[in-house]
Order: sequence, then structure tokens, then C-alpha cells
Amino acid sequence: MTIATGDKIPDVTLKTNGAEGPQDISTGELFAGKRVVLFAVPGAFTPGCSNTHMPGFVIKADEILAKGVDTIACMAVNDAFVMDAWQKNQNAQAFTMLADGNAEFARALGLDMDASGSGMGTRSKRFAMIVDDGVVEYLGVDAKGVDQSSAETVLGKL
Repeated sequence: MTIATGDKIPDVTLKTNGAEGPQDISTGELFAGKRVVLFAVPGAFTPGCSNTHMPGFVIKADEILAKGVDTIACMAVNDAFVMDAWQKNQNAQAFTMLADGNAEFARALGLDMDASGSGMGTRSKRFAMIVDDGVVEYLGVDAKGVDQSSAETVLGKL
């Protein structure tokens, strides 16, 4: 079952890259008492994610944060090392990069997909959400391309 507006985010442990390498971060900790914009991509360094999705959020980050957002987070079914390298490559230092290496969070949200036909295994669907104190205010899932999960769309929903 896919998470929906008004639902509470499930508590799952993800990885982020800290000063001394990968470290655990729980979604409970990430979302508690904060307004968070989370966007998820099928894979770091993939063409649509690197050329379209991430750059929109990099360009619009200041505008999004100015709307009362505490954190912008980006998630992919990749490891923390890849997410750290992609963050540097995309000039996305303002973001919290979340590695969902085993797709546990994507699966808990009901937003996982089978990309094994492309040799990518289980991945996250492309989506964005606005979460206030752990509760989903907006969820936009893209069937194709970047539309419901774009930075522009999210900005319009804030």
C-alpha cells in the first residue's frame, strides 16, 4: 500500500555520509518536529536524475527553504558513498543525502519498483513529498519524466 497525504512516515534507518563516513539516520529523527521536502530518484548519476531532477532542486533550494522548510533531503537506492559523490558532483551541499541501499524505506512507503529489466534491481520510484513533523502534506509520484516531483511543483505546493 502506498503512503498517502495525511499518513505518518514509517520509521526506517537509512544511511547518510558524515564526517567519518556512513552513519545511520532514522526517518523518525529526520522528520520529527521539522518541515522536510524529500525527493527520491531511481538512481544517483542516472541521466534523468542528474540532468533534470536534482538540478531543479539545487537551483530552487533557497526558494524552498525560504518557504519554511527546515531540510531538503534526497534519497536513492544507492549506498552512502555514491550519494556523497553525487552530492559533490551536483553541488548539492545544502541537502541531506539519504542512502536507502536495500530499498527498505522505498518499500515501507510503497514506492519501490522493479527495475531489474534495466539491470538496476529494486529501486525507488521518482517522487517528492512535503512532510510536516512526520506527516505527509504532499506526495507527487511521477509515472514518467519529472513532473509531480519537480522542484517547481513542490515549490508551488508549499
